[in-house]
Amino acid sequence: MLLAYGALFLLRTPLALVLPPVSTNTAFTSVWLTVLSFEELLFTIAAAFIMLAMTKERTEQGHRNAALVDPLTGVSNRRGFLVESDELSRQQSEKPQPAAVLLLDLDHFKSINDRFGHAIGDRVLQVFAQTAAANLRATDLFGRLGGEEFAVLLCNVGRERALVAAERIRSTFAEVALEVDGRPVSATVSIGVSLCDGKKVDVPSLLVQADQALYRAKERGRNRVEIAGAERPTRRADDGTALFSGLAPNTAAA
Repeated sequence: MLLAYGALFLLRTPLALVLPPVSTNTAFTSVWLTVLSFEELLFTIAAAFIMLAMTKERTEQGHRNAALVDPLTGVSNRRGFLVESDELSRQQSEKPQPAAVLLLDLDHFKSINDRFGHAIGDRVLQVFAQTAAANLRATDLFGRLGGEEFAVLLCNVGRERALVAAERIRSTFAEVALEVDGRPVSATVSIGVSLCDGKKVDVPSLLVQADQALYRAKERGRNRVEIAGAERPTRRADDGTALFSGLAPNTAAA
């Protein structure tokens, strides 16, 4: 808008060379000078209001991000995750699809802080958030619920795909977190999985179920995936090891 406005004023230069000269008295008594002056006043006021509105909008957006985003990891915080999942649940109600919730908790995180300091503990959280986000789809919701606990909402996935996604996060993080900033951290994560069969996605209820599965994963040695309602191993890989760590012998980290 400013460029267009400035271009109109630049037209005065070629027009002044082409048009016949106008006496000073005639120029100041012209009605066009009055219109131009009034338009200039309106433009100045409008530009000020526009700048004020843009500044206000940017400030509100900053406050909104601060309220919904975890500053350490850059992912949604608990409030942001629940707000986004609630909005997604409303969309899902119009076209029901299966869904899954993953509840992820870093193993022995207090021990990591005690042994290596809180700075390394923060880096472990950041590494985990980056690892998990890299192994999720753009449509999946991912957030930090608090402390070392995270949650994921997977849409349009069944049991097998949910377990594959959880196992991929678990195994990848165990590999990349063997050493963090030169420290032998060997961090791992335990994951609880709960499933929704395509009806209304009740995220709080799914989180409760996933928490029970997560508790079972902790009891059975950590660094594993457990699914809500599954009490024993049901599937194994060809090499004799479990396809999903939650359905296998313990692989607990130190």
